[in-house]
Amino acid sequence: MGSDNSMKVLVPVKRVVDFNVKVRVKSDQSGIDLANVKMSMNPFDEIAVEEAVRLKEKGKVKEIVAISIGPAQAAETIRTALAMGADRGILVKTDGEVEPLVVAKILKAICEAEKPDLVFTGKQAIDDDSNQTGQMLAALLGWGQGTFAHSLELTDASAKVAREIDGGLQTVELKLPAVVTTDLRLNEPRYASLPNIMKAKKKPLEEKTPADYGVDATPRLKVLKVSEPPKRGPGIKVKSVSELLDKLKEAGAI
Repeated sequence: MGSDNSMKVLVPVKRVVDFNVKVRVKSDQSGIDLANVKMSMNPFDEIAVEEAVRLKEKGKVKEIVAISIGPAQAAETIRTALAMGADRGILVKTDGEVEPLVVAKILKAICEAEKPDLVFTGKQAIDDDSNQTGQMLAALLGWGQGTFAHSLELTDASAKVAREIDGGLQTVELKLPAVVTTDLRLNEPRYASLPNIMKAKKKPLEEKTPADYGVDATPRLKVLKVSEPPKRGPGIKVKSVSELLDKLKEAGAI
């Protein structure tokens, strides 16, 4: 196990539709329209990269490896992580839909090869909102997990994670190696500077496939239909609590 300044951190980063983009459903309802849509790094993964880089700047971490599983364009997402401060990247190329369990299996194989002390993942991706990969990875590896991290303290052999739960914070201590999933309030990710963006182009980026890790990436689920939520109806004003309750009963809300 690594001591100070010899730890290795893996950070998976996902290419998703940019959070500022209004998502459009395809006319045939087969999925989301991705034609000419701006893509970027999943915001929770940005927080994970930032936390790893801050630990490196404090002398706690020696190497940060950014990993993405997806199409060739996901290399851009890895380059963003490299520009933020990661040291090298691994792109596992696959063009189909990749489900959380497949991602977790590939990451497990990478962990067995790389032997990291920590894996930082975003708590969820903003496209599928599954919130599964970190937990599945920890289970497959038999490692401790600290999900929804609000703050993190690292020692040579353990990580103390304050996690966001309903109604407050819960603190857990994890023996390393461990998996930590990051929540919104953990940090504020930096913008990559132009010099660092240029340096990132020269950092090593290895290309692999799921088959290289012995993983079958065939989806287990089939999307039957994607539809937009119904339009909200107009609001109404009521004069009293009893009238409000009557209206809610009429609508079947209570």
